[in-house]
Amino acid sequence: MTTETTYTEAQISERLAQELPHWYYENGWIRRKYRTSGWKASLMVVNTVGHLAEAAWHHPDLTVSYAFVIVKLTTHSAKGITDKDFALARQIEAVVQWKPQEESGGVLEGTPDDPRFKYLKYD
Repeated sequence: MTTETTYTEAQISERLAQELPHWYYENGWIRRKYRTSGWKASLMVVNTVGHLAEAAWHHPDLTVSYAFVIVKLTTHSAKGITDKDFALARQIEAVVQWKPQEESGGVLEGTPDDPRFKYLKYD
């Protein structure tokens, strides 16, 4: 079994500020709250996170509510925050916060700016 390097609270805070500004450290976990427009959207976020976590074989704790999902990551085997947590958090952030209209050259227009269709409250 390999030993995984864990980070101090100061190191975690610094990395989050640089790499994942919408995430924060609390009680041994790095966390992120994704705000949604309702239950269907919350389930879409949960399924996305679930797919990424299973593919990475590193599983977060989730709190799921009508209009938000909280993702919490820690490496239980290392009893702290490791590179695994930062790597999965970056991937989750990239996929959940993806705005196709900003990088597709107009081919993918993204969700219309209409309350009937919006499902995620982007940061």
